[in-house]
Amino acid sequence: MTSATPPVDEMHYERLAQDALRGVIRAALQRAAEPEGLPGAHHFYITFQTRAKGVQLPPDVVAKYPEEITVVLQHQYENLEVEDDHFGVMLRFGGVPKAMTVPYRAITRFFDPSVQFLLQFETVGEGIVEDQVEEAPDEPTAPPPSAGDDGPKVVSLDQFRKK
Repeated sequence: MTSATPPVDEMHYERLAQDALRGVIRAALQRAAEPEGLPGAHHFYITFQTRAKGVQLPPDVVAKYPEEITVVLQHQYENLEVEDDHFGVMLRFGGVPKAMTVPYRAITRFFDPSVQFLLQFETVGEGIVEDQVEEAPDEPTAPPPSAGDDGPKVVSLDQFRKK
């Protein structure tokens, strides 16, 4: 038997693929930021790590959601600003407007229930920050991740195409 060393992915294809899929989120948010807002019944459930590097949230939100939060962009959002590596938005929590900034790398799930479109990301060593968080709206959360997912993820775009 030979003890061949497994090949090393020096291209980091998994990270490249995840970054490309985060570009889908950026493009969807850019569409939502247009003056017309979200088209049709589209709306987004965005789950992200509240203490990830670059996340900016009010301290009371971080205290209430110390690890992860799901926010909903549907009817009541303001000042949606979409940048290359993050987005910022003003949401209301209990009627109180609160600003947040979220780097795309902090996002763990993106779900548009109007068309059952879901992207889920692995978070490995993304860099946790101890301050800054925000509160979730009184909306239902996205469906829980399926159990037993611990290997590399392969995303087939066929499941998202209309038939």
